Amino acid sequence: MAQKILLTGGAGFIGSHTYVELCNAGYEVVILDNFSNAQRDVTDRLEVISGAAVTCIEGDVLDADCLDRIFSDHQINAVIHFAALKAVGESTEKPLDYLTTNISGLYTLLGAMQRAGVFTLVFSSSATVYGQPDQLPVPETAPRSFNSPYGYTKLVCEQSLEQIADSDDRWTFGILRYFNPAGAHPTGLIGEDPNDIPNNLMPYIAKVATGELETLSIFGADYDTPDGTGVRDYIHVMDLARGHVQSVETLLNTGESHTVNLGTGTGYSVLDMLKAYERAAGHTLAYEIAPRRAGDIACVYGDPKLARDLLGFKAKLGLDDMCASSWNWVSRRKNT
Repeated sequence: MAQKILLTGGAGFIGSHTYVELCNAGYEVVILDNFSNAQRDVTDRLEVISGAAVTCIEGDVLDADCLDRIFSDHQINAVIHFAALKAVGESTEKPLDYLTTNISGLYTLLGAMQRAGVFTLVFSSSATVYGQPDQLPVPETAPRSFNSPYGYTKLVCEQSLEQIADSDDRWTFGILRYFNPAGAHPTGLIGEDPNDIPNNLMPYIAKVATGELETLSIFGADYDTPDGTGVRDYIHVMDLARGHVQSVETLLNTGESHTVNLGTGTGYSVLDMLKAYERAAGHTLAYEIAPRRAGDIACVYGDPKLARDLLGFKAKLGLDDMCASSWNWVSRRKNT
């Protein structure tokens, strides 16, 4: 019988792509999402891609009763936990929201898992736990810190999982630190579609490319980087989704926890991304330089070697692939 995965935040950007990859790998999947940052028709589109009905429960990871019902109704083998708030800038304006959703949400989920006897979790962490790194590419052994309330929540969650694992060897955790997901599914049926003005770079550029926004705001052009704009390790969302599947497979097969970077190991600047998107869209895009955002750092990209060694993970798609698939997604959405 197929193993069953609970996917919290599974209707969101990364979650929906991971759903597809889990189905392709032979898993059954139950989605939990409160649709605070996901479109309600995503499940219809997932049904088209997967060719099967989607089990999606509308609810919140802060709702212990809802979680208990899910574990009672479904024989869950493992959980992949995406459900969280994720914008660095917004977290400096609404820290309490981030502390509650990201930290308390994880604790509520873990409590429900423990009551149900499910002890396998893949946790969506972030490269923000490295703060301002001392070396590039950043290895998993680098000191951890934070530059924003968002980064703080991810660090606290990581430390909490480590303490729980140390206290009870039934628990196994896959902590995945990743950088900036971008791109869309090759069908153009799912992609990043935030409900308001995007906080992440590629969907912001995409809205400028489709004419929904007039100008791209580049937050800071005076960083100590080759072109003055921030440098990040962008990873295609399909590569990232595959990494989550490899993580949960490794946990279920070995019973051993892991903490790894998921990335390409290459840093791209904001202007690199803009130029690549212009190539994909076939026209130039207007931009303006704005002040730096609180909590942002100049440059971060990770060393992906450990993920390759432990999970067999290697990113296959590059920046032009990310931009071309994103443009296919947003131009298709605009014309339907």
